[in-house]
Amino acid sequence: MRFGSPWFLLLSLVPLLLLLRWFRHRRAAPFYRIAFPALRFAKGMPPSAREGWHRLPQLLAVGGLALLVLGLARPQVPGKAEPTRVRSRNLMLVLDISSSMKASDFQPGNRLAVAKTVVQEFIHRRDGDLMGLVVFAGKAMLQAPLTSDADVLDRLVGQVEIGQLPDGTAIGSALALALNQLKNLQRNACAVVLITDGANNTGEPSPVQAAEAARALGIRIHSIGLSSADTGAVALNGVWSLRTLSGRLSHRDEVALKDIAARTGGQYYKATDPQALQDVISVVDPLERIEVEISETREYHELFPWLVGIGLAMVLTEALLRATWLRTLP
Repeated sequence: MRFGSPWFLLLSLVPLLLLLRWFRHRRAAPFYRIAFPALRFAKGMPPSAREGWHRLPQLLAVGGLALLVLGLARPQVPGKAEPTRVRSRNLMLVLDISSSMKASDFQPGNRLAVAKTVVQEFIHRRDGDLMGLVVFAGKAMLQAPLTSDADVLDRLVGQVEIGQLPDGTAIGSALALALNQLKNLQRNACAVVLITDGANNTGEPSPVQAAEAARALGIRIHSIGLSSADTGAVALNGVWSLRTLSGRLSHRDEVALKDIAARTGGQYYKATDPQALQDVISVVDPLERIEVEISETREYHELFPWLVGIGLAMVLTEALLRATWLRTLP
C-alpha cells in the first residue's frame, strides 16, 4: 500500500486528541446541567436499552474523522502485477583519459572532448539499459557505477578531465574494474565498450588476462581505437602544438585491441576522425539485447471513495443519533 497525499496523515492528530479528551472527561459531570431531585428510588431499577449505547455517538464521531483523514491521504493498493518483457543490457563504458587524448586531430577540441560528446549522445540512446563509466590513465577509477539515470551519467561523463589520474595506459586494470561491476549480473546480458588511443603500458592484470576473465563471465568487450590517418597534433599548451607520430595507433596497438575483442566475441573498430567515431558508436549502439521478463504494477486502486464515504456516513449517523434516539440534555 502507498499514500498519494501522505501529508494529510498529520491531521490524524485531530481524532486522537478528541478521543483523549473524551477519555479524560468520561466520568465528569457536564458544566451545564439541569438539577433534578434525588432519584434514589430508581437506584435498583434495571438500565434502559439506550443507556448501554450512550458512548456510541463519541465512537462514531472519532472513527468517522479518522476514516476521513485516512481517505484524504489517498491510500492506494497495487493492482495485478502484469509480466512485461523488456530488452535491456548492462553496459560499462571504459574511457581513456591519458595525456595522448589531448591530441587535437579530432575537432572541435581534442580526442577526449569529442569522445565525451559522442559517449553522452550514446548514453541517451540506450533507453532501458544500465550503464556505468570507468576512466583510466596510469590507474583506473570508477567514475559512475551502473545506473539507469542517463542524466546523472551524462553529468559524470562531462566532469571527466585529463590529469585526474597519473599518466599512462592501464587498459587491463580498467577492464578488470569494469568487469567487477558486471560479474554478478545475468550471464550474456553484459558488455564493455573500451575507447582508447594507445596500448597497455602499466597496471595489472594484463589486457589478455582481463579479456580471458570477460570470456569466462560471458561478457563481450568491444574495443574502439582512436587514431588519426595522418600524424596528430598534440597540444602542449593553449598556444603551441607539436606534430607527432605518437598520436597514431601503431599496427601492434591495433592487434592488441583486436585480440581483446576477439577473445570475448566482441568487435574492434578504428575511428580516425569525429565522424568515424560517431559511426562506430552507431554500430555499437544496436548491440543485441537480452529479453528479461519483469513483473510490473502499472496501476493502483484508490481507497479514497470508500474511506471518505464510510467516514461521512459515521459522522452523519452520530449527528442523527444525538438528535433523536440518543439525545441528551442539555
